[in-house]
Amino acid sequence: MRYRTWAEVDLSALRKNYEIYRRAVSPRPVMAVVKADAYGHGAVPVARELSRLGVRSFAVAALSEAVALREAGVAGEILILGYTPPEQAGELARYGVTQAVVSAAHGEALAQTGVPVSCHVAVDTGMRRIGLDGDDPDGCAAAVRALAARLPVTGIFTHLCVSDTPDGDSVAFTKGQIARFEAVADRLSDLGLTAHVLNSAGGLFYKTRLPGPVRLGIVLYGQKPDPGNTLPAGIRPVLSLKSTVSLVKELKAGDSVGYGRTYTAAAPLRLATVSAGYADGVPRLLSNNGEVLIRGRRAPIVGRVCMDQTTVDVTAVPGAAPGDPVTFIGRDGDEEIGAEEVAARSFTISYEILSSIPRRVERVYLS
Repeated sequence: MRYRTWAEVDLSALRKNYEIYRRAVSPRPVMAVVKADAYGHGAVPVARELSRLGVRSFAVAALSEAVALREAGVAGEILILGYTPPEQAGELARYGVTQAVVSAAHGEALAQTGVPVSCHVAVDTGMRRIGLDGDDPDGCAAAVRALAARLPVTGIFTHLCVSDTPDGDSVAFTKGQIARFEAVADRLSDLGLTAHVLNSAGGLFYKTRLPGPVRLGIVLYGQKPDPGNTLPAGIRPVLSLKSTVSLVKELKAGDSVGYGRTYTAAAPLRLATVSAGYADGVPRLLSNNGEVLIRGRRAPIVGRVCMDQTTVDVTAVPGAAPGDPVTFIGRDGDEEIGAEEVAARSFTISYEILSSIPRRVERVYLS
Protein backbone atom coordinates (compact mmCIF):
# COMPACT_ATOMS: atom_id res chain seq x y z
CA MET A 1 0.00 0.00 0.00
CA ARG A 2 1.48 3.32 -1.09
CA TYR A 3 -0.95 5.62 0.72
CA ARG A 4 -2.11 6.20 4.29
CA THR A 5 -5.63 6.86 2.99
CA TRP A 6 -6.95 6.46 -0.53
CA ALA A 7 -10.08 6.17 -2.63
CA GLU A 8 -10.33 3.37 -5.16
CA VAL A 9 -12.32 4.31 -8.27
CA ASP A 10 -13.47 1.32 -10.28
CA LEU A 11 -13.61 2.48 -13.89
CA SER A 12 -15.10 -0.83 -15.02
CA ALA A 13 -18.06 -0.16 -12.70
CA LEU A 14 -18.33 3.36 -14.09
CA ARG A 15 -18.43 2.04 -17.64
CA LYS A 16 -21.01 -0.60 -16.79
CA ASN A 17 -23.22 1.88 -14.92
CA TYR A 18 -23.16 4.23 -17.89
CA GLU A 19 -24.03 1.51 -20.39
CA ILE A 20 -26.88 0.14 -18.24
CA TYR A 21 -28.35 3.61 -17.79
CA ARG A 22 -27.85 4.56 -21.44
CA ARG A 23 -29.77 1.50 -22.54
CA ALA A 24 -32.52 2.28 -20.03
CA VAL A 25 -33.13 5.76 -21.49
CA SER A 26 -32.32 4.99 -25.15
CA PRO A 27 -32.60 6.55 -27.68
CA ARG A 28 -32.31 9.67 -25.54
CA PRO A 29 -28.66 10.83 -25.21
CA VAL A 30 -26.88 11.23 -21.89
CA MET A 31 -25.23 14.35 -20.46
CA ALA A 32 -22.73 13.22 -17.80
CA VAL A 33 -22.73 15.36 -14.67
CA VAL A 34 -19.15 15.63 -13.41
CA LYS A 35 -19.48 18.61 -11.08
CA ALA A 36 -17.86 18.56 -7.62
CA ASP A 37 -14.91 16.65 -9.09
CA ALA A 38 -17.33 14.02 -10.45
CA TYR A 39 -18.96 13.67 -7.03
CA GLY A 40 -15.54 13.01 -5.52
CA HIS A 41 -14.48 10.44 -8.12
CA GLY A 42 -12.17 12.72 -10.14
CA ALA A 43 -13.70 14.75 -12.95
CA VAL A 44 -10.88 14.48 -15.46
CA PRO A 45 -10.38 10.68 -15.33
CA VAL A 46 -14.15 10.13 -15.28
CA ALA A 47 -14.78 12.47 -18.23
CA ARG A 48 -11.94 10.91 -20.22
CA GLU A 49 -13.33 7.43 -19.62
CA LEU A 50 -16.83 8.49 -20.62
CA SER A 51 -15.48 10.26 -23.70
CA ARG A 52 -14.05 6.93 -24.83
CA LEU A 53 -17.58 5.53 -24.54
CA GLY A 54 -18.94 8.24 -26.82
CA VAL A 55 -20.22 10.81 -24.30
CA ARG A 56 -20.05 14.27 -25.87
CA SER A 57 -21.92 16.35 -23.31
CA PHE A 58 -20.86 17.14 -19.75
CA ALA A 59 -22.25 19.29 -16.94
CA VAL A 60 -20.34 21.08 -14.18
CA ALA A 61 -21.18 23.72 -11.60
CA ALA A 62 -18.34 26.24 -11.94
CA LEU A 63 -16.10 27.76 -14.57
CA SER A 64 -13.00 26.39 -12.83
CA GLU A 65 -14.38 22.87 -13.26
CA ALA A 66 -15.02 23.46 -16.96
CA VAL A 67 -11.55 24.90 -17.51
CA ALA A 68 -9.94 21.89 -15.80
CA LEU A 69 -11.74 19.57 -18.22
CA ARG A 70 -10.80 21.60 -21.28
CA GLU A 71 -7.16 21.85 -20.25
CA ALA A 72 -7.16 18.06 -19.82
CA GLY A 73 -8.31 17.71 -23.43
CA VAL A 74 -11.97 16.86 -22.81
CA ALA A 75 -13.95 17.74 -25.95
CA GLY A 76 -17.66 18.16 -26.58
CA GLU A 77 -20.13 20.45 -24.85
CA ILE A 78 -19.46 21.46 -21.27
CA LEU A 79 -22.42 23.14 -19.61
CA ILE A 80 -22.05 25.16 -16.40
CA LEU A 81 -25.31 24.56 -14.54
CA GLY A 82 -24.90 27.45 -12.11
CA TYR A 83 -23.97 31.12 -12.02
CA THR A 84 -20.84 32.58 -13.57
CA PRO A 85 -20.18 36.33 -13.20
CA PRO A 86 -20.54 38.21 -16.51
CA GLU A 87 -17.01 39.54 -15.98
CA GLN A 88 -15.78 36.05 -16.89
CA ALA A 89 -17.56 35.97 -20.25
CA GLY A 90 -14.26 36.16 -22.10
CA GLU A 91 -12.99 33.04 -20.37
CA LEU A 92 -16.25 31.22 -21.06
CA ALA A 93 -15.88 31.98 -24.77
CA ARG A 94 -12.17 31.24 -24.86
CA TYR A 95 -12.71 27.73 -23.49
CA GLY A 96 -15.83 27.12 -25.54
CA VAL A 97 -18.01 26.56 -22.48
CA THR A 98 -21.80 26.80 -22.43
CA GLN A 99 -23.19 28.96 -19.61
CA ALA A 100 -26.51 28.65 -17.80
CA VAL A 101 -28.52 31.87 -17.74
CA VAL A 102 -29.92 31.91 -14.21
CA SER A 103 -32.18 34.95 -14.60
CA ALA A 104 -33.19 37.58 -17.15
CA ALA A 105 -30.86 40.05 -15.46
CA HIS A 106 -27.98 37.59 -15.69
CA GLY A 107 -28.66 37.07 -19.39
CA GLU A 108 -28.81 40.81 -19.98
CA ALA A 109 -25.48 41.30 -18.19
CA LEU A 110 -23.88 38.56 -20.31
CA ALA A 111 -25.28 40.17 -23.48
CA GLN A 112 -23.91 43.57 -22.50
CA THR A 113 -20.37 42.19 -22.44
CA GLY A 114 -20.57 41.77 -26.21
CA VAL A 115 -18.90 38.37 -25.91
CA PRO A 116 -20.72 35.61 -27.84
CA VAL A 117 -21.14 33.17 -24.95
CA SER A 118 -23.12 30.04 -25.78
CA CYS A 119 -25.99 29.72 -23.29
CA HIS A 120 -28.69 27.41 -22.00
CA VAL A 121 -31.48 29.35 -20.29
CA ALA A 122 -32.70 27.92 -16.98
CA VAL A 123 -36.47 27.68 -16.56
CA ASP A 124 -37.93 27.55 -13.05
CA THR A 125 -40.80 25.04 -13.02
CA GLY A 126 -40.99 24.58 -9.26
CA MET A 127 -37.52 24.23 -7.78
CA ARG A 128 -37.48 27.99 -7.01
CA ARG A 129 -33.72 28.09 -7.21
CA ILE A 130 -32.67 29.58 -10.56
CA GLY A 131 -34.36 30.28 -13.85
CA LEU A 132 -37.00 32.28 -15.68
CA ASP A 133 -40.62 31.88 -14.56
CA GLY A 134 -41.91 28.67 -16.12
CA ASP A 135 -45.32 29.11 -14.50
CA ASP A 136 -46.01 31.62 -17.30
CA PRO A 137 -45.05 29.72 -20.49
CA ASP A 138 -45.85 32.63 -22.82
CA GLY A 139 -43.89 35.15 -20.79
CA CYS A 140 -41.01 32.74 -20.27
CA ALA A 141 -40.78 31.94 -23.98
CA ALA A 142 -40.87 35.63 -24.83
CA ALA A 143 -38.03 36.30 -22.40
CA VAL A 144 -35.96 33.47 -23.91
CA ARG A 145 -36.55 34.89 -27.41
CA ALA A 146 -35.42 38.30 -26.23
CA LEU A 147 -32.21 36.80 -24.87
CA ALA A 148 -31.71 34.73 -28.04
CA ALA A 149 -31.76 37.93 -30.05
CA ARG A 150 -28.67 39.12 -28.17
CA LEU A 151 -26.90 35.91 -27.13
CA PRO A 152 -26.20 32.58 -28.84
CA VAL A 153 -28.85 30.66 -26.86
CA THR A 154 -28.58 26.97 -27.78
CA GLY A 155 -30.72 25.35 -25.13
CA ILE A 156 -33.15 25.54 -22.23
CA PHE A 157 -33.40 23.33 -19.16
CA THR A 158 -35.16 22.86 -15.86
CA HIS A 159 -34.50 20.79 -12.75
CA LEU A 160 -36.87 18.29 -11.15
CA CYS A 161 -36.86 18.58 -7.37
CA VAL A 162 -38.79 15.47 -6.25
CA SER A 163 -38.33 13.01 -9.11
CA ASP A 164 -36.41 10.74 -6.72
CA THR A 165 -39.54 10.16 -4.59
CA PRO A 166 -41.98 8.79 -7.19
CA ASP A 167 -45.04 8.42 -4.99
CA GLY A 168 -47.92 10.49 -3.62
CA ASP A 169 -47.87 14.22 -4.22
CA SER A 170 -44.34 14.02 -5.63
CA VAL A 171 -45.57 12.28 -8.78
CA ALA A 172 -48.16 14.95 -9.53
CA PHE A 173 -45.66 17.73 -8.78
CA THR A 174 -43.00 16.24 -11.05
CA LYS A 175 -45.45 15.66 -13.88
CA GLY A 176 -46.52 19.28 -13.48
CA GLN A 177 -42.91 20.44 -13.76
CA ILE A 178 -42.42 18.42 -16.93
CA ALA A 179 -45.66 19.71 -18.43
CA ARG A 180 -44.76 23.35 -17.70
CA PHE A 181 -41.33 22.90 -19.25
CA GLU A 182 -42.78 21.19 -22.32
CA ALA A 183 -45.17 24.12 -22.73
CA VAL A 184 -42.23 26.55 -22.77
CA ALA A 185 -40.31 24.34 -25.18
CA ASP A 186 -43.32 24.11 -27.51
CA ARG A 187 -43.42 27.89 -27.82
CA LEU A 188 -39.74 27.90 -28.78
CA SER A 189 -39.73 24.91 -31.11
CA ASP A 190 -38.81 27.00 -34.14
CA LEU A 191 -35.50 28.00 -32.55
CA GLY A 192 -34.15 24.44 -32.60
CA LEU A 193 -33.01 24.58 -28.97
CA THR A 194 -31.81 21.61 -26.96
CA ALA A 195 -34.41 21.16 -24.19
CA HIS A 196 -33.43 18.97 -21.24
CA VAL A 197 -35.50 18.23 -18.16
CA LEU A 198 -34.69 14.74 -16.86
CA ASN A 199 -32.08 14.17 -14.16
CA SER A 200 -30.83 10.77 -12.93
CA ALA A 201 -34.07 9.86 -11.16
CA GLY A 202 -36.24 11.55 -13.76
CA GLY A 203 -34.72 9.40 -16.48
CA LEU A 204 -35.59 6.25 -14.53
CA PHE A 205 -39.10 7.09 -13.42
CA TYR A 206 -40.58 9.69 -15.81
CA LYS A 207 -41.10 10.38 -19.50
CA THR A 208 -41.07 13.49 -21.64
CA ARG A 209 -41.78 13.90 -25.33
CA LEU A 210 -38.80 16.24 -25.62
CA PRO A 211 -35.75 14.55 -27.14
CA GLY A 212 -33.12 16.38 -25.08
CA PRO A 213 -30.48 14.56 -23.03
CA VAL A 214 -30.85 13.07 -19.57
CA ARG A 215 -28.46 14.64 -17.07
CA LEU A 216 -26.91 11.57 -15.47
CA GLY A 217 -25.40 12.30 -12.07
CA ILE A 218 -25.49 10.17 -8.92
CA VAL A 219 -26.61 6.95 -10.62
CA LEU A 220 -23.51 7.08 -12.83
CA TYR A 221 -21.50 6.57 -9.65
CA GLY A 222 -23.63 3.64 -8.51
CA GLN A 223 -25.69 5.43 -5.88
CA LYS A 224 -29.44 5.81 -5.48
CA PRO A 225 -30.87 9.34 -5.83
CA ASP A 226 -33.00 8.44 -2.79
CA PRO A 227 -32.47 5.45 -0.45
CA GLY A 228 -35.94 4.19 -1.35
CA ASN A 229 -35.19 3.99 -5.07
CA THR A 230 -34.54 0.78 -6.98
CA LEU A 231 -31.77 1.03 -9.56
CA PRO A 232 -31.54 -1.03 -12.75
CA ALA A 233 -29.91 -4.42 -12.18
CA GLY A 234 -26.14 -4.40 -12.44
CA ILE A 235 -25.47 -0.83 -11.34
CA ARG A 236 -22.93 -0.84 -8.54
CA PRO A 237 -20.88 1.67 -6.49
CA VAL A 238 -17.77 3.02 -8.16
CA LEU A 239 -15.82 4.39 -5.18
CA SER A 240 -14.34 2.79 -2.07
CA LEU A 241 -12.69 4.80 0.72
CA LYS A 242 -9.84 3.02 2.48
CA SER A 243 -7.11 3.66 5.01
CA THR A 244 -4.55 1.82 7.13
CA VAL A 245 -4.20 0.63 10.72
CA SER A 246 -1.20 2.43 12.22
CA LEU A 247 -1.28 1.04 15.77
CA VAL A 248 -3.05 -1.59 17.89
CA LYS A 249 -3.00 -1.38 21.68
CA GLU A 250 -4.67 -3.04 24.67
CA LEU A 251 -7.07 -1.05 26.85
CA LYS A 252 -8.19 -1.88 30.37
CA ALA A 253 -11.75 -1.61 31.61
CA GLY A 254 -12.31 2.02 32.57
CA ASP A 255 -9.86 3.47 30.05
CA SER A 256 -11.30 6.39 28.07
CA VAL A 257 -10.68 7.13 24.40
CA GLY A 258 -10.10 10.31 22.42
CA TYR A 259 -11.05 13.97 22.62
CA GLY A 260 -13.65 14.70 25.26
CA ARG A 261 -13.30 11.14 26.64
CA THR A 262 -16.63 10.32 24.99
CA TYR A 263 -16.00 6.56 25.10
CA THR A 264 -14.99 4.46 28.11
CA ALA A 265 -14.13 0.78 27.82
CA ALA A 266 -16.56 -1.36 29.80
CA ALA A 267 -14.15 -4.32 29.58
CA PRO A 268 -10.63 -4.94 28.27
CA LEU A 269 -10.44 -4.37 24.52
CA ARG A 270 -8.05 -4.02 21.60
CA LEU A 271 -8.02 -0.54 20.09
CA ALA A 272 -6.77 0.20 16.58
CA THR A 273 -5.82 3.65 15.33
CA VAL A 274 -6.69 4.25 11.68
CA SER A 275 -4.91 6.89 9.59
CA ALA A 276 -7.99 8.80 8.37
CA GLY A 277 -10.27 11.37 9.91
CA TYR A 278 -12.80 14.02 9.04
CA ALA A 279 -10.23 15.85 6.88
CA ASP A 280 -10.15 12.69 4.77
CA GLY A 281 -13.91 12.47 4.30
CA VAL A 282 -14.81 10.45 7.41
CA PRO A 283 -17.81 12.27 8.91
CA ARG A 284 -17.32 13.34 12.52
CA LEU A 285 -20.90 12.22 13.13
CA LEU A 286 -19.60 8.64 12.94
CA SER A 287 -18.01 9.19 16.36
CA ASN A 288 -19.23 6.32 18.59
CA ASN A 289 -21.72 5.61 15.82
CA GLY A 290 -20.08 4.21 12.69
CA GLU A 291 -18.26 1.07 11.69
CA VAL A 292 -15.34 0.11 9.45
CA LEU A 293 -14.27 -3.15 7.81
CA ILE A 294 -11.01 -4.83 8.80
CA ARG A 295 -10.13 -8.35 7.66
CA GLY A 296 -13.66 -8.81 6.37
CA ARG A 297 -15.28 -7.98 9.72
CA ARG A 298 -17.10 -4.96 11.05
CA ALA A 299 -15.39 -2.98 13.79
CA PRO A 300 -17.13 -0.14 15.65
CA ILE A 301 -15.71 3.37 15.74
CA VAL A 302 -15.11 4.34 19.38
CA GLY A 303 -14.35 7.84 20.59
CA ARG A 304 -14.46 10.93 18.45
CA VAL A 305 -13.38 10.92 14.82
CA CYS A 306 -10.38 13.26 14.72
CA MET A 307 -9.15 15.42 11.87
CA ASP A 308 -6.59 12.88 10.67
CA GLN A 309 -7.20 9.69 12.69
CA THR A 310 -10.00 7.45 13.91
CA THR A 311 -10.02 4.81 16.65
CA VAL A 312 -11.91 1.52 16.35
CA ASP A 313 -12.54 -1.48 18.59
CA VAL A 314 -10.91 -4.54 16.97
CA THR A 315 -11.48 -6.96 19.83
CA ALA A 316 -13.68 -9.05 17.54
CA VAL A 317 -11.20 -8.93 14.63
CA PRO A 318 -8.66 -11.70 15.23
CA GLY A 319 -5.15 -10.79 14.21
CA ALA A 320 -5.83 -7.13 13.46
CA ALA A 321 -2.43 -5.49 13.16
CA PRO A 322 -0.63 -2.36 11.94
CA GLY A 323 -0.62 -2.20 8.15
CA ASP A 324 -4.05 -3.80 7.77
CA PRO A 325 -6.26 -2.06 5.20
CA VAL A 326 -9.40 -0.45 6.61
CA THR A 327 -12.56 0.13 4.58
CA PHE A 328 -14.79 3.07 5.45
CA ILE A 329 -16.81 2.79 2.22
CA GLY A 330 -16.76 -0.34 0.10
CA ARG A 331 -16.53 -4.11 0.34
CA ASP A 332 -14.15 -6.40 2.23
CA GLY A 333 -14.93 -10.09 1.84
CA ASP A 334 -18.62 -10.73 2.45
CA GLU A 335 -19.17 -7.44 4.27
CA GLU A 336 -19.94 -4.10 2.67
CA ILE A 337 -20.45 -0.57 3.96
CA GLY A 338 -22.07 1.61 1.33
CA ALA A 339 -21.98 5.38 1.07
CA GLU A 340 -25.71 5.32 1.80
CA GLU A 341 -25.10 3.58 5.14
CA VAL A 342 -22.44 6.13 6.05
CA ALA A 343 -24.83 8.90 5.01
CA ALA A 344 -27.69 7.50 7.11
CA ARG A 345 -25.46 7.29 10.19
CA SER A 346 -24.34 10.86 9.51
CA PHE A 347 -27.85 12.25 8.94
CA THR A 348 -27.11 13.28 5.37
CA ILE A 349 -27.12 11.88 1.82
CA SER A 350 -24.60 9.90 -0.20
CA TYR A 351 -24.03 12.92 -2.49
CA GLU A 352 -22.48 14.83 0.42
CA ILE A 353 -20.43 11.88 1.67
CA LEU A 354 -18.83 11.27 -1.73
CA SER A 355 -18.29 14.90 -2.74
CA SER A 356 -16.73 15.70 0.65
CA ILE A 357 -13.77 13.39 0.15
CA PRO A 358 -10.94 15.93 -0.23
CA ARG A 359 -8.17 16.02 -2.77
CA ARG A 360 -5.53 15.06 -0.20
CA VAL A 361 -7.02 11.58 -0.39
CA GLU A 362 -5.23 9.91 -3.31
CA ARG A 363 -7.48 8.47 -6.03
CA VAL A 364 -6.40 5.07 -7.30
CA TYR A 365 -8.04 4.16 -10.61
CA LEU A 366 -8.80 0.51 -11.30
CA SER A 367 -9.38 -0.33 -14.95
